[in-house]
Amino acid sequence: MANKAKPGRFTEAELELMDILWDSGACTVQGVIDRLPPSRPLAYTTVQTVLNVLHRKGGVRRKLRDRAYHYEAAISRFDAASTALGDLVHKLFGGSAEQVVLAMVKSRQLSPQKLSELRKLVEDADGRSRK
Repeated sequence: MANKAKPGRFTEAELELMDILWDSGACTVQGVIDRLPPSRPLAYTTVQTVLNVLHRKGGVRRKLRDRAYHYEAAISRFDAASTALGDLVHKLFGGSAEQVVLAMVKSRQLSPQKLSELRKLVEDADGRSRK
């Protein structure tokens, strides 16, 4: 029996369609096509194939209504982001979340406002762990 890919690990094309489903809810293949940006035209069969791959991976559910499948996300955006972030932390930073934050600070990818929010989150978490 073949192993199923872990839901949440998406290719760029899969993620593009997942974004549409997260934002719009259940859609037919044509509904997804109608929501693609004009700069990204995809053939009906291409969208159908990608949605079927997502279904096999467990990323979407589908229900047959009338004569068309309606696809909806089976995994939340947050869960997909958590999986992708975990993969990134493991692959690029040896599993160290601290190194990710340090890299973001050093490369100035966090605005002063976000750094302030992060400090507050760290302080709040530190205060909870001491109780």
